[in-house]
Amino acid sequence: MSTDKKRVQFRAPHRLIDRADALAAVLGEDRTDVLVTALREYLQDAAHDDKLIQEIAAAYYDDEITFAQLKALVGAKEAANTRVLKQQLDEGFVDEIAEL
Repeated sequence: MSTDKKRVQFRAPHRLIDRADALAAVLGEDRTDVLVTALREYLQDAAHDDKLIQEIAAAYYDDEITFAQLKALVGAKEAANTRVLKQQLDEGFVDEIAEL
């Protein structure tokens, strides 16, 4: 895992941050550690959610995200499969359907 860090800033409900702070106190960590762990676990779970993977693939097909972003979200193997399918759709399928 990369040790490269990027500073982010966001707004969240007070109650949610209060809960993160309480958990951080219990674990002897800081708020950032709790939030990073929660985000990491959410992204790992998302990579196994079929409905979300379909939405991610659709975003890639529509050029809303790059291949690098796709790979970061679903992993190298799934991203490679999605790229091949996109290429097939771009190169042949549309022309084939248009001829019908």
